[in-house]
Amino acid sequence: MMYGVVNLRREATLPVVVGNANRQQQLVDTVIDTGFTGFLSLPASLIATLDLPWSASDIVTLGDGSETLFDLYTATVIWDGQYREIYVAEAETEPLLGMSLLYGHRLQVDAIEGGTVKVEAL
Repeated sequence: MMYGVVNLRREATLPVVVGNANRQQQLVDTVIDTGFTGFLSLPASLIATLDLPWSASDIVTLGDGSETLFDLYTATVIWDGQYREIYVAEAETEPLLGMSLLYGHRLQVDAIEGGTVKVEAL
């Protein structure tokens, strides 16, 4: 089981350890975005810091219906106590955690500032 918190902007957040193939790791505070179907998005500066390898580019439909091209990188995350290899989309926003990473898990949010965010395997 993994725990996060609802922040002052009323966003459900979850800390995630993100790393590269050389086991260089960084704890990243992510915002859970149920409208994002990918795994994780990170800004270019963090991708460069972790020296994540480029994997592919993909056309993605945004929430407003527009399409844009995203570069995807390969990273390892510690997810529910296990190492898991995922794709990271480069995006100049706060780090977002998407539904592909949440798939197979229950998300429970106490939707008040400081409320508990709980993610557990189904």
